[in-house]
Amino acid sequence: MEIKRIGRAGTVESNDINIVIEPSDKEDIEIELQSAVIKQFGEHIKALIIEILRSKGIKSAYVKAVDKGAIDCVIKARTLTALYRAAESEEYEWEV
Repeated sequence: MEIKRIGRAGTVESNDINIVIEPSDKEDIEIELQSAVIKQFGEHIKALIIEILRSKGIKSAYVKAVDKGAIDCVIKARTLTALYRAAESEEYEWEV
């Protein structure tokens, strides 16, 4: 999968996360995270986003995430949705 444009998903409502994924010239996944719980869960949120992107073959991306208390399944759903939008893909591989 290749990131072709900016992809967005989520809101800044309570218990949600807003994810914006952009193409990057760097050879790494860079994450800018804003969260009220960054001290407790910041590293976990970043690691989860990176794990999801790498599982889809992404090696280079810029991600901006604004967390409002989202749980892991919400973070995963928003990250995948933003990624599919950024890749202009309609071949969804959702998990149950």
